[in-house]
Amino acid sequence: MAGKNPDEQFFVSDMFRGREGGARERPDLGRVHEAARDIPVYRTCDVLVAGGGPSGTAAAAAAARMGADVVLLERHNHLGGLSTGGLVIWIDRMTDWDGALVIRGFADEVFARLPKDAVAGPGPGEWGSRDPGRAAYWSHRTSAFHGVVTWSPTIDPERLKLLSQQILLERKVHLVHHAWIAAPLVEDGAVRGAIFESKSGRQAVRAKVVVDATGDGDLHAMAGARSETDIEESDIHHCMNTSWLFGGVDMERWIGFKAGQPEQFAQFMQLGRERLRFFEKPFVSWRNDIALYMGPRQSGYSALDVDDLTTVEVRSRELMAQHLEFYRAHAPGFEQAYLLYGAPQIGVRHARRLAGMSKVVRAQWPTGLVHPDEIGVSPCLSPRFPAISIPYGSLVPEALDGLLACGRHISCDATSHSFLREIPQCWLTGQAAGAAAAIAANRGVEPRAVDLRELQRALLGQGAHLRLAQGAAAA
Repeated sequence: MAGKNPDEQFFVSDMFRGREGGARERPDLGRVHEAARDIPVYRTCDVLVAGGGPSGTAAAAAAARMGADVVLLERHNHLGGLSTGGLVIWIDRMTDWDGALVIRGFADEVFARLPKDAVAGPGPGEWGSRDPGRAAYWSHRTSAFHGVVTWSPTIDPERLKLLSQQILLERKVHLVHHAWIAAPLVEDGAVRGAIFESKSGRQAVRAKVVVDATGDGDLHAMAGARSETDIEESDIHHCMNTSWLFGGVDMERWIGFKAGQPEQFAQFMQLGRERLRFFEKPFVSWRNDIALYMGPRQSGYSALDVDDLTTVEVRSRELMAQHLEFYRAHAPGFEQAYLLYGAPQIGVRHARRLAGMSKVVRAQWPTGLVHPDEIGVSPCLSPRFPAISIPYGSLVPEALDGLLACGRHISCDATSHSFLREIPQCWLTGQAAGAAAAIAANRGVEPRAVDLRELQRALLGQGAHLRLAQGAAAA
């Protein structure tokens, strides 16, 4: 990581080179012909949301709240994506460096409705605190960075799965699980639905507007929208892994060892690296008796290559067993640990990023720029920088009509992607995409022609935090 300021990295951690990057070469084994066929239409709707991860759930909730008829297609058996099935249960910062809550709206609803015992983190009275003792305490519990206490809680993934489902069903969203997007429906340069595969066969959904919330940008890429794939080599945002949970631990005892015996902890980490090579330390969860592992993070693999995805899955599960054996033998608080749960979804941090009408870039960080089409505000990585304005144009393809993107494939540069891919930012951009899709469908216009003041008023009405739009709310 030499040569890069740690303040400009989302998370400073070990990265493990799995294989060198670049396209995997495969032998040409010929081709097979797939006959043309008619596809039955499963459903028509105002807004089709492809993907039920954090951004897709927020998009569907926002669009349905505005009266749109919404269909959501999800390939897994649950909602929440990486925040649930991927065990990214550490929900990163939603406060700025002064403690003000800036990622709101759908995020507020989630935390207002989750049971109290499903969330662990500092109370509002501590957000923004620079007290050395409190910052030290919360730094070991993923809620303090650069000496500042933040709102970065850990949550129970099963509770979030259930709550996400409840919110969408309350708003009459038509959920379709076990449905894999196969192709977009493109008519006259605009996306008007999608074909999906399921146990019921190959079917289609027609829609006025489509929201690509696939995480990897699969739908907009298949429809012909341009993407960017460059990465920041020194940051973990391009790494992959499958996370897991250990049960039967005492995390307070582990933290006491880690914080109170730095020399012994350093020796422990060195021994782990020597024995396992790919080695990771645990994170806290929403309970003291459950430990979270969001690594080891493996680089050099592509989230768009089926063999790479398989390799990372296999290695991650082997590492899960190896970590259990090592931690039980050497780590205070882990003597009775057991394998509790391996994530059913692989932890992909980056695949594609949309080439949009506008984008979030590193150059704007120090400027405090507020985009006139701001649809949300994200905390930046360091107290040296103000909060980041996210423009509506980052959700809109530069040329393709009928589609909006949200989540970790919005339009941004590789450095800004390091934090814009996180769960709260996915909620933020998903809510904006859903609201915009509902307006476009209702007004009969393309997403790029949505009235920005109407969109900003709608987002403010749903509790989002905006700056420029505050003055325009009544316009």
